[in-house]
Amino acid sequence: MSKLQSDNFSLKETFRKSDFSGKIALVLSTWFGTGLLPVAPGTFGTLATVPVVLGLSCLGIWYSVFALITITGIAVWSSNLSRQLLGRNDPSEVVIDEVAGFLVTMFLLPRAWLPLCSGFILFRFFDILKPYPIKKVERLKGGYGIVMDDLLAGLYAHLGVRIILFFIIT
Repeated sequence: MSKLQSDNFSLKETFRKSDFSGKIALVLSTWFGTGLLPVAPGTFGTLATVPVVLGLSCLGIWYSVFALITITGIAVWSSNLSRQLLGRNDPSEVVIDEVAGFLVTMFLLPRAWLPLCSGFILFRFFDILKPYPIKKVERLKGGYGIVMDDLLAGLYAHLGVRIILFFIIT
């Protein structure tokens, strides 16, 4: 059995043995199963956030602020509990941190293809590369370390998109 299959088997076993809050944490931290995809779960977790971003852009700033704060809090809680349940520091199946990070990337950006596509690419770039101080923040304990590096990657990507839009618009 390959490592990936054993990880998914481990997650299914963990899910079955978990109490209600553990099950909720595993479902949310895998962003409703997106993190269980066999290749590039972080990329697919980010992609699965696009409908949320588009929906929030239609609702206005206060809904976006509320969603960002709420999802970040849920991400810290669910990723920490999932980490404990799975017995790994930063399980690849946990992708809710990418959801929170991509929400930071797209926060208050125009709803258009250029910001969305460039934000997606830049967020994945910074999330994978982890330039300073992202790599350092990743060392925080528990769910904070899992989520905070993605929030910083989202901030870097957001600034990158702002720079791109500045040069294209002016």
